[in-house]
Order: sequence, then structure tokens, then C-alpha cells
Amino acid sequence: MLVKICGVRSTEDIRAAAQAGADMVGIVFVPGVRRRVDPSHAREMVQRLRRDYPSLRAVGLFADQPLEEVWAIASSVGLDMVQLCGHEDIPFALQVGLPVLQAVHVVGEGPGVVEAVAARVAALEGAGVLPLLDAGGPQPGGMGRSFDWGVAEEVARRGHRFLLAGGLTPENVGEAVRRVRPYGVDVSSGVESNGVKDPAKVLAFVRAAREAARA
Repeated sequence: MLVKICGVRSTEDIRAAAQAGADMVGIVFVPGVRRRVDPSHAREMVQRLRRDYPSLRAVGLFADQPLEEVWAIASSVGLDMVQLCGHEDIPFALQVGLPVLQAVHVVGEGPGVVEAVAARVAALEGAGVLPLLDAGGPQPGGMGRSFDWGVAEEVARRGHRFLLAGGLTPENVGEAVRRVRPYGVDVSSGVESNGVKDPAKVLAFVRAAREAARA
């Protein structure tokens, strides 16, 4: 069970994720988003990560930004992975040059939505891109909004591998994992207090996810 703590903005956030046992941290580079981190500050964060928590992977979040910008930031910061949160297509993802997470925004419910999401997930898997199911909305993630887990449950039942995101918290992630059985989970606002990562919530989230995965 992979656990990703997204929207980290400081070395303190990284320490909380690492000490809780998370696998990945997400750093936002999307213009206009509250959690955006300046690349120079992100480079300092990742250098600290490499020194103190070498098993933790740094994921950079981008949305509908030019490929050259993604390349430049990924190289400058020293990212391990890139997460694409906009409307990027598979050819774009394949040119990133790093492992890619691709957000699949789930809007609505029912058989038609399941088929569309399953088809998109299958196409990404076939291209070697790891899908991340998240709620659709006016900004790329981090809004604490959930979607119909029944869609994710059916996609997982068909044997597809993905990360589950959107509205997860320490209180509901166990239920989500037991029901959906995703490859991993992703959280941002669900482990914050007053807009800042809360180490106690980060720890509770990771523990709840892992305990449910073992059940």
C-alpha cells in the first residue's frame, strides 16, 4: 500500500511524512494554487529529503503547463516522479522523462462513468503511467472533495491499479482502503489543521491506511 502525502511546503512537512512512514511526498508547482512552492525552495526541500530520508520519493505536481517548464523544474529540483493533474494526454506523459502519475478526474456515478474511467485507467496502465483517481473540480486536487467510491471499487475489481485520492482523512481512509483496495492512497487537505500539515494527522492517516491494507 503506497501512501502519498501531497501539498508539502516545508522540510517540517517532509519530516512528518517520513516519520509517519509515507512513501511519497507531493510538491505543487501549479501557478495560482495556494500550496504552490517556488522551485528554488523546493530544491532545498528535496536536498534535505535526500540527505535525511533517502527512501522517500519526491513527486512534482503540474497541470496544463508546457513540457519545457515541467522538464526545467523537474531537473532543477531533482524530482523522482511527476504528477500530471490537468488535461495532458499520454504522448505528453511519455515525454516527461520520469515516472508519471496521471490524475483521472471522476465526475458523476453510474455505469457510464465507470466505463469511461476504466478505459482511461487501462490506457494509462498500458503506457506505463500510474493513474490517480481524484474528484473533478475547479483546481487540480487538494480541495478535500470526494467522489463516488463505487466507481473506484468497480475499476479496482476489474484488476486495475491506481492511487485513490479526494476527500480522504484519517477517519475515512481505512474504510476507503477496505472497500476499494487501491494500490495506494493520496491525501493533502485531510491531514492539515488551519491549512498546515499536522504531524499527528499525517501519522494517523498512514497508520489507518496501512492497518486497513493488512486486514
